[in-house]
Amino acid sequence: MECRRCGTPLRKPGDYCLTCDTANCDAVVAACDRDHATLTFLDDEDTVGRTDIATVPEEGGEAGVVELRNFAGRIADEIRRKRPEDVFVAGDHDVIRAVRADLHYEVYRVPSENPVESVLERRGDRSLEVVEKPATEKIGGRHSTVIGNRDGQQAIRTVAGHPNVKKVIPGPIDAGGSGSRTGVRAKVTRADDNGNLRLLVRDGSSVQENRVVTTAMDRDTGERVREDLNGALADADLRD
Repeated sequence: MECRRCGTPLRKPGDYCLTCDTANCDAVVAACDRDHATLTFLDDEDTVGRTDIATVPEEGGEAGVVELRNFAGRIADEIRRKRPEDVFVAGDHDVIRAVRADLHYEVYRVPSENPVESVLERRGDRSLEVVEKPATEKIGGRHSTVIGNRDGQQAIRTVAGHPNVKKVIPGPIDAGGSGSRTGVRAKVTRADDNGNLRLLVRDGSSVQENRVVTTAMDRDTGERVREDLNGALADADLRD
């Protein structure tokens, strides 16, 4: 493949051209299993290339940690070569979590079934406004207490850190629920007609409902944000 602007041969399809500083790929879709990943490189609605990365999983211990980190690092390196505008991921939570930690990109989750088709459908929708604020500046309201201590705070920050979230407003704590679950769990509920959401955080018998104000303009686009947020909570091992 050659650079679309200057014609310089590229080492791999979709690579960023260092000769004329031109991106030849604007999105990467990474479908990740524990032992291999398929990366698809998109330019608008065209597929400009694919690559497969494989590993032999190590079970447990330091060897497993190092092998997973190296696998995720190879995936992240391929993504960085493209300098895309958007990165979409699907598949194994452990792999995705490790890839997220190795990238300085917003990473959006898509369904594991037909991930490329899901991305193409999503990119055909109207783009949502991006909120350029740190997560801590998006959290506020009458109730300042968040249940679950550090894990509860992480759930709130994970949601607030999404670029299509304007504000997270913590709600009152209801201590009258069932205490059968252990540990902090969180999930984002279905969007309302305006595209806004609710984040439910549970800690034992306590439940806190937090309002999430998004840049979505309707229920459909709000559902798109909800899927991203629940994916991020799952990757943080907080999903209810």
